[in-house]
Amino acid sequence: MILPGIGATGQQKLKSSSVLVVGAGGLGCAVLPYLAAAGIGKIGIIDGDKIEESNLHRQVLYSSEQLGFYKVKEAANSIIKNNPGVEILVFEEFLTAKNAPEIFPEFDLIIDATDNLFIRYVINDTCVACGKPFIYGSIHQFQGQVSVFNYEAGPTYRDVFPEEDKYAPNCAEAGVLGTTVGLIGMLQANEAMKVILGIGEVLSGKLLIYNLLSNEQQVFEFGKVVQKKKPHISNSFEMISPEEALLGESVLLDVRELEEKPVLALSNCIQIPLSVLESRLDEISKEAKINVFCQSGTRAISAAKILQKANFQQVKAVRGGASDVAQLIENEVKSVEKQD
Repeated sequence: MILPGIGATGQQKLKSSSVLVVGAGGLGCAVLPYLAAAGIGKIGIIDGDKIEESNLHRQVLYSSEQLGFYKVKEAANSIIKNNPGVEILVFEEFLTAKNAPEIFPEFDLIIDATDNLFIRYVINDTCVACGKPFIYGSIHQFQGQVSVFNYEAGPTYRDVFPEEDKYAPNCAEAGVLGTTVGLIGMLQANEAMKVILGIGEVLSGKLLIYNLLSNEQQVFEFGKVVQKKKPHISNSFEMISPEEALLGESVLLDVRELEEKPVLALSNCIQIPLSVLESRLDEISKEAKINVFCQSGTRAISAAKILQKANFQQVKAVRGGASDVAQLIENEVKSVEKQD
């Protein structure tokens, strides 16, 4: 209230604003408490994931007693204790190209707190279509990136990262230090506050890269790239749960590298690593129903896009990963043994 340029007027701007946070993982856990504590009037949280033990070192809103609970609900319960006056909208689902246009118009700006390359294009393209700015954050091991896209008709995500078919490992696959996620998330929250309050120099047309090992930061400037065609909403596949993937007659396509664990010994499972998938498409029947999975879900989406472009018509990407599928198989075997 006493900060120059903010005061009571700025606090009212925060109270009147609405922010959607896509993802309630590491970045979301850093962003959400500061948004609520600052007095943002309405906060939306969308994520269909549940809390796992491996999340706890970087997703500090959760505890070991909450394992198996939906992240969005637990995150909402945590931040409302700090500010009971905030309105929280919980979306217990994953963001898709289908639901994004229905949800985004309710909010003033969008914060990308995902670690999913494919979904970033969905966020970007929907924000362009809806005229919403979005705060970008990305993590790779000890390094993070922050930018603000589509701010006052400024450059978009596609102006910096035009190709969406490249694979990038997420935090679970590449590893991450919890403090890296915390710092980048707080920088995202800071950019959101600057946008809402109309203060400072927003990272529009600029990409901040911060290295936590060397304490070095660099800011690269970029501009809008002339597009040959208008931005579009990225193609989306049906995302299914591991439970759904095991139902019916379908081919399970494992796109992990050959040395990755656990190994799934299933008669309907074939393993073709994403790195060589395009050169081995002739090994898969185009008439088959194909459920693609990997270690965490990210590569499955990339593989599904490759199959779709190659005119495979019945392709679905599996949320989660091989460990989830293996656990379901193990539980089914135990259930059968118990009945016997």
